Amino acid sequence: MSSSISNDSVTVVVTRRVKSGYESQYENWLKRLLEEAKSMKGYIGAVVQKPAPGSTEYTSIFRFDNVENLRKFEESEIRARYLGEVVDYVEADAIWKKFSGLEFWFSPPSGTIVPQPSRFRMALVMIVVVYGLVISIGQLVATLVGDVIPSYVRLFITISIEIFLMTFILMPHLTKLLAKWIYPSSSSPISTKNSMKVS
Repeated sequence: MSSSISNDSVTVVVTRRVKSGYESQYENWLKRLLEEAKSMKGYIGAVVQKPAPGSTEYTSIFRFDNVENLRKFEESEIRARYLGEVVDYVEADAIWKKFSGLEFWFSPPSGTIVPQPSRFRMALVMIVVVYGLVISIGQLVATLVGDVIPSYVRLFITISIEIFLMTFILMPHLTKLLAKWIYPSSSSPISTKNSMKVS
């Protein structure tokens, strides 16, 4: 593995289906796991998304500063101990998906075995999107609120709107349109290497 990849932060998205009636036990288990994970070298932080109405699927998003430190966590006694404890609370194995650097914003096209995006092209897309949002949303917020609220509050509102639009509206649509350009080497059949299942 090249040093340029090893030095990139890694985002891991974990999904688990929790048995009905075991939600509180699972949430307590997850809280304890994430608390102990703080002691691991390179751990940056985590966000947990609870199931939508009618669903039992929890999504956990956590980050390490590089692939090597993530691997140490995956091989750690902490993770092994907690995986042995959670089996009574979940319906199936968890699915882990890893994204490094800007890849978290981009979804690979159908047919990609191991996502290998063009980092330069990802950066270009991000630059264009962020620039467009900064110009348009910034001016819109300034026009609507003027000097009624402090500048730092306007900046917070502007950034919040921009991140929301990027995450839920713009990037999902743009990655579908530009996926084959962002992932130029993606002509192989779909493989289970895209995700890693753990018990």
